[in-house]
Amino acid sequence: MDHIRQIRAMSIRRIVALAFTGVVLILAILVGATALFLPGRLVDGSPGVPVDYLWWILALAFLATTVLWLMADRLLVARNTDHRSLPARPEFYDFDDHSQPMHWDEIQGKLLKDLHFVVFDTETTGLKPSDGDEIISIAAVRVDNGELNETDVYSRLVNPGMTIPPLSIKYHGITDDMVVEEDRIGGVLPSFRDYVGDAILVAHNAAFDMRFLQLKEEETGVIFPNLVIDTLLINVFLEHESHNHSLDAIAERMGITIEGRHTALGDSIATAKILLKMMHRLEARGITTLRQVVDVSSKIEHVRKMQEQF
Repeated sequence: MDHIRQIRAMSIRRIVALAFTGVVLILAILVGATALFLPGRLVDGSPGVPVDYLWWILALAFLATTVLWLMADRLLVARNTDHRSLPARPEFYDFDDHSQPMHWDEIQGKLLKDLHFVVFDTETTGLKPSDGDEIISIAAVRVDNGELNETDVYSRLVNPGMTIPPLSIKYHGITDDMVVEEDRIGGVLPSFRDYVGDAILVAHNAAFDMRFLQLKEEETGVIFPNLVIDTLLINVFLEHESHNHSLDAIAERMGITIEGRHTALGDSIATAKILLKMMHRLEARGITTLRQVVDVSSKIEHVRKMQEQF
């Protein structure tokens, strides 16, 4: 059983490398045995297989196996670094009855293009904030008056106080060495709170990111009472016929290239660009104010929760 667990724990690259090594060893054994038992001439006097030929065959087989292994290894490396091959985050909808901001009465009737948004994203050690997973990166970008401002961005790495799981590293590429000198979350969230100010928070699959922030309120004393908009829910409204509302799928349909996928800043910028395109599509449907977007998102959230029961 221990051997089975060890094999399951191996990476695919290591298993493939071991498989090719096994092939080479088997070839070497076969060639060696042939050279030992069939030298020069056979017992009946007929010509045998020259030993030199056998070693040339072994060398060529070794070369071919090495080339094939290198090709397979390159494909595996490319697959591991191609984020399109990774599954998207599970969808979350529960905002825990997130309350409206204090200045809701002032902004609810304003046009979307006249509002101030902070679009953000987090990278984490895993997908279970309530089970101890932690934020390891947080980034944000501003959208003011219908325009993306890429010159004023927020981006910080966070020391999670725990070992980052290898499966998590496969997504975002953030290792323990990269965060060992960084502040813990309590030293990062205050500066992020200052950056956000009274802006409307925007994220894709926002309930996931907000849950991580909410669970740190008691520990850090940092609270985000801002209104939160989820581009995933908006997209469900805009493209209800689609079954794929991942960031990658939406960006591809909108013709947006994501630079730095699965980095907090790269995903924040991509989400901001998606938000701007969504504003135009919402306006074409007569949805121009924040109040209308909140109402639409609430209805979609309810529908998605109901769908999960069936």
